[in-house]
Amino acid sequence: MKNTVIKFGLISGAILVGLFAITLPLCLNGTIDFDNQEILGYSSMVLSFMMVFFGIRSFREQHGGGAISFGRAFKVGILITLVTCAVYVISWEIVYYNFLPDFFETYSSHTLEKMRAKGESAEAIAAMRAQLATWGELYKNPFINVAMTFMEVFPVGLIVTLVSAAILRRKPERGGGPEVATAGA
Repeated sequence: MKNTVIKFGLISGAILVGLFAITLPLCLNGTIDFDNQEILGYSSMVLSFMMVFFGIRSFREQHGGGAISFGRAFKVGILITLVTCAVYVISWEIVYYNFLPDFFETYSSHTLEKMRAKGESAEAIAAMRAQLATWGELYKNPFINVAMTFMEVFPVGLIVTLVSAAILRRKPERGGGPEVATAGA
């Protein structure tokens, strides 16, 4: 299981970080709006987490004799998800602290400017400014930064894992021989 998890987790992480590396500079230079970046970001996550599906299927076929329980499939998938999340978090921490230490300020400015453009009240803008300032202070703490970054991507992986495990689960065939007997190993 370990080889499957590491292989597919690293592939998934590389896809996610690669797409992130392409879209983030476009967002920061204004080519892509922050709102569109969010859509692209979550689409990139879903695309990269497709490796969870392929990893579970690979494990089922190579080690399960074509059979796998929902629980076993979930275990393989969630471990692939955790490897992917680790790659993403490590990459973001390197980028954030070394190249984009002002990212949160840039994002905050965008959010407030968008509210002004929509004609939001001065009170609503002031409340958002205060909320963003609080989040910005929290984001400076590396542990909170890591946790927030992890929680940005993990729920998508969890959903893909649940759906993949449900789709790929397969009971062993009756009288399937020795391969089926070791399917749970």
